[in-house]
Amino acid sequence: MKIQRFEGIIAWQRVKYLEVSIYTEFSGNKDFGFKDQIQRSEETFYF
Repeated sequence: MKIQRFEGIIAWQRVKYLEVSIYTEFSGNKDFGFKDQIQRSEETFYF
């Protein structure tokens, strides 16, 4: 199976799902420092 685009990589799809899950889960959190830290740590999956 040849992947035509990076969106076809299963690991990439799972990370995108995790990203959406994190933002959804912490969207209502009032502890903005904690929420920001969690959301920033999620961004490190890309690098």
